[in-house]
Amino acid sequence: MRLHVGCAMWTHRSWQGRLLAHPLPSHERLRHYASWCNAVEGNTTFYATPASDTVVSWARQTGPDFRFVIKMPKVITHERRLTDVDEALHAFLAAIEPLGPRAHALWIQLPGSFAPADVPALARFLCRLTRSHRYAVEVRHPAFFNDPRAARLLEAALATVAAEWIPFDTTAFFQSPPSSDAERDAWTRKPRLPLRPLALTDRPIVRYLGRDAAERTIEGWQRWIDIVAGWLREGRSPTVFVHTPDNADAPPLARRFHDEVRVRVPGLDALPQPIPTEPLTLF
Repeated sequence: MRLHVGCAMWTHRSWQGRLLAHPLPSHERLRHYASWCNAVEGNTTFYATPASDTVVSWARQTGPDFRFVIKMPKVITHERRLTDVDEALHAFLAAIEPLGPRAHALWIQLPGSFAPADVPALARFLCRLTRSHRYAVEVRHPAFFNDPRAARLLEAALATVAAEWIPFDTTAFFQSPPSSDAERDAWTRKPRLPLRPLALTDRPIVRYLGRDAAERTIEGWQRWIDIVAGWLREGRSPTVFVHTPDNADAPPLARRFHDEVRVRVPGLDALPQPIPTEPLTLF
């Protein structure tokens, strides 16, 4: 029984010297982040397939229980929309191979224009993928959330390879108007979709967007505390990523989420203690 929690990135300017030691060379930042959280979203791979030595460094900086949810490159999901992608897909899979079991799931984030009529293309793509990885799909077209027939169509395609459906829960964020520059920016960019609290597999993945005020973020995730605790009792191993518009306090918030679930599920192991931001002294 394990709950993985994390953030959208492993380095952030506002964390330097406050949550993570500073200065840190690039090849040490993930190691320090991994003392706060036991998972991370691999968003950088959306923009370009990483070099193999970069991925080797990611593996070297993390323990065997750390998990990445790695986003497939946009050339596969957005530019070519899952067709004629063999070369790009092969390069991506070869690049992330050093992660081994740390690659918790390969994340297929599809554009908002990807509609129910496009599900057959997704089904064909999924069926051609190697079974050496787990897969998770994120959709943003409103029909998948508002039309039960569209939802069933997508679920049937995912079931053929035991892929998960990743919800991006922004309902707490959109409950009231933005009150900071970061919130105003997120207000125009983040998807506004209904809550979807269902799991299709034994490894559900949730992306949750709160507010810049920590108390609002905590208030908004209470429903997920109940859901995730229930999944753990059912024998599932969920992963939850905590976002806020500015992400300034995302790592301690992710730990807070883990702690709140652990109150409900006492058998859950505690997270490790974060690496101190300053060297320990004798006095």
